[in-house]
Amino acid sequence: MAWRNCSVLLRLSGEGGFPSSVKGGSRWPHSFQQRCGFRKATRKPEPRKVEEEAGPPHTESSEAVVPRRTSTPHWDQQTPSGSPRAFSRLLRPFVFTVGFTGCSFGSAAIWQYESLKSRVQSYFDDIRADWLERMRPPKRGDVRKEMNQWWNSLSEGQRTVTGIIAANAIVFCCWRVPSLQRSMIKYFTSNPASKALCSPMILSTFSHFSFFHMAANMYVLWSFSTSAVSMLGREQFVAVYLSAGVVSTFVSYVTKMATGRFGPSLGASGAIMTVLAAVCTKMPEAKLAIIFLPMFTFTAANALKAIVALDTAGLVLGWRFFDHAAHLGGAMFGIWYVLFGHELIWKNREPFVKLWHNMRTRGGPGSGGDQGGSA
Repeated sequence: MAWRNCSVLLRLSGEGGFPSSVKGGSRWPHSFQQRCGFRKATRKPEPRKVEEEAGPPHTESSEAVVPRRTSTPHWDQQTPSGSPRAFSRLLRPFVFTVGFTGCSFGSAAIWQYESLKSRVQSYFDDIRADWLERMRPPKRGDVRKEMNQWWNSLSEGQRTVTGIIAANAIVFCCWRVPSLQRSMIKYFTSNPASKALCSPMILSTFSHFSFFHMAANMYVLWSFSTSAVSMLGREQFVAVYLSAGVVSTFVSYVTKMATGRFGPSLGASGAIMTVLAAVCTKMPEAKLAIIFLPMFTFTAANALKAIVALDTAGLVLGWRFFDHAAHLGGAMFGIWYVLFGHELIWKNREPFVKLWHNMRTRGGPGSGGDQGGSA
């Protein structure tokens, strides 16, 4: 069954047992990243400089001595300026979350409109291309043709997430460049104590320092992509995925501010947890299985309950292995969107699409023939 293939990821995304395995899209906090290679680089010895002015020797603390270029990132333990729980710092992230979510769904609605219009206009072009392909003698060993065949063999969901996986791979390669690590830490890790608050909320969703972390997350996304895209559609799925990354990061911000446990987080956990929660909520009776224990099956509803229970326990008990607040934020957003968000947001996009249609076709010839694009 397709659902058994989807559940394959649950085991790969964690370390031992189903509860932690469901954390496939885990955002890794600072403490875990230290275990994966985020170590402070030691300073190379430098020759002592003779001071020109007399006076007591000046000493620097070990915290201040950090080389400018290191092979592994150096994490600064920052705290917000002023009160350690200055919730006023969350105003800009909140506005960014609302604005980015609105722009994501608005862009998705326009994307769907343009896609439908393009399909109608290119119908006869496709017929002519097929006729020319039949008339042309087939080529042997054509790599491009083989790539097209492989691409066409993928489901719409798998083709949709291919771009997301490629973006994560590019960011992962950027982490390997020492000269970029300072910028990567600033913009591709989310931390409410950092100077950059808004842009990391979405950029950290595509950021992984550990190859295993990225591989597990992307495998989960790939396995559930077919079911999620068939349920939501390509455009709506992308809007939900991007919005989920920002929403889950904002929940992580609020939790870190409330508890005072600051530290950088990165990974696609929030968005992937939203996809898992949405699919499990929409199809609660679907049967899932763990990759190494295929004889044991369970319903999607029970899997979702186990995920939420484990993340709640981790948040209450203060576990630092995963960013449990981001997990819960993503899961809650996925459940809310399936139950209420789809009706409130996506099904009410018609006025916006009509506005876009009028703006696009204003003064153009044949504007009355495009009304079907907003359906």
